[in-house]
Amino acid sequence: MLFRIDPQSPLTLSDQVAASVRRAVAEGTVGPDERLPAARELARSLGINLHTVLRGYQQLRDEGLVELRRGRGAVVTGRADPERGRLAERVGEVVAEARAAGLSDAEFLDLVQQALGRA
Repeated sequence: MLFRIDPQSPLTLSDQVAASVRRAVAEGTVGPDERLPAARELARSLGINLHTVLRGYQQLRDEGLVELRRGRGAVVTGRADPERGRLAERVGEVVAEARAAGLSDAEFLDLVQQALGRA
């Protein structure tokens, strides 16, 4: 599994870690019950802080994409849905773009609500 980190990206490093996993699930290169790299090893290989990787993994846990198991690490869940992974990745990119454009969270949510009203 390839993790891509771009220091110039508007996404935080932890968001980029999570996006790499979402991308792998969406592309089918990682499937249910597969283990992700240990957070400590991944942090060392990417040259980033361990807690940054853990935040990315926790984000994926909150989305239901991975389970964090003591002693086993991060494991992709059986509920991992490639389409949902692609959508979550695209939403993250749009949020980063909105922040880069200077929109507040409230302004961004207003735009989303307007778009939902048109859908």
